[in-house]
Amino acid sequence: MKQELTITVPKDWSAVTLKDYLALRKDMETYGDNEEAMFACLLHHLCHFPVQYIQQMDIDTYLSIKGDVLKFFNDTNLTLKRTVTIDGVEYGFEPNLSQMAYGAYLDISKYENIGIDDKWAEIMSILYRPITNKAGALYDIKTYDGLIDSEKFLDVTMDVHFGALSFFFHLQKDLLNATLKSLTEELTEVPLPLRLKQILEENGKAIHLLSNYHQAIFPSLMK
Repeated sequence: MKQELTITVPKDWSAVTLKDYLALRKDMETYGDNEEAMFACLLHHLCHFPVQYIQQMDIDTYLSIKGDVLKFFNDTNLTLKRTVTIDGVEYGFEPNLSQMAYGAYLDISKYENIGIDDKWAEIMSILYRPITNKAGALYDIKTYDGLIDSEKFLDVTMDVHFGALSFFFHLQKDLLNATLKSLTEELTEVPLPLRLKQILEENGKAIHLLSNYHQAIFPSLMK
């Protein structure tokens, strides 16, 4: 007698938590370029489908689920969600990065790269803090106190996480453009070697922190 199993297939990243994503990423790194093994990981972690039953699935169902998952899997360039509710508390993304608390900046700076890995939840805990005052789209968030509660962000869905990561990617592009513009404007005023050294020192650390954006995304399964 065949055993009937119910499988819930996510339609987008809003149905996938960071906890499941990190577990998926860890397993997929193990299987490398084995596409079928990697997709088995997708079914297991994104759909919570028991691995031992995958080979018993009929081909039409398998291909249908695979198509549904791949429709959104590589779409990770999402919009920043400035607010998110966790356990009934509304959290807001740092409203003005140029005025970020020095302690928050230092704590983020200790990470060599910014990408969705085991340390990402800590970064999110720094960037998203409880909203203390809100008026329309404007809000204030709790003053940074150095306490990092990364566990709280493990159950936040990946649309929020990818939105924040995409924000940093675009910020990286802005920093690079600003660097090139500064080089062009100052080229004739100060000897290039001296000015180049100064500009790169000013912008280099921030750019380095953001440089692994593409490494944070899995290789495409659409090959």
